[in-house]
Amino acid sequence: MPHIELGNDLPGITGLMAYRPETAGPLSALAEVLLRGPSSLTRGERELIAAYVSSLNECRFCTASHAAFAAAQLPEGRELVDQVRADPGGAPVSAKLRALLRIAALVQADARTVTADDVAAARREGATDVEIHDTVLIAAAFCMYNRYVDGLATVAPEDPAAYEFMAQLIVDEGYLRLAR
Repeated sequence: MPHIELGNDLPGITGLMAYRPETAGPLSALAEVLLRGPSSLTRGERELIAAYVSSLNECRFCTASHAAFAAAQLPEGRELVDQVRADPGGAPVSAKLRALLRIAALVQADARTVTADDVAAARREGATDVEIHDTVLIAAAFCMYNRYVDGLATVAPEDPAAYEFMAQLIVDEGYLRLAR
């Protein structure tokens, strides 16, 4: 049960967005740009970074939702998402994505630990400066989103079908629908 009365029964961040539309707009717009806007990283790859950071933060709702969103947009589906969450170093992803996931994990734990060597390693694997920038911002934003969701003790559905339903909405309509 949420710590405050939201006036709705919506799960996770969706309930918070409905409760406070004034903040829903900018938060949804940021997610839309980071996860669905133009990028050389696929939508699935960006959702995978969000799911991975959410998993590191142990945010049940965001991990389950963004894992479903990533799985719906990656050819390898849920199996790859689960492999990355369990062992990003051994998961069958590109060396570039592996380097970006490493940066995302460093940002999640303590952003000050990202070094020039970490950035250089990502560049050596083909990451552009924009991809590195966006990875850092996705990781930082998801630390905020995760704390927002967990700090107010929002509801996280138990049924995986709920997350698959949400994934289809996000794939079809995007994040701006949350601000309506």
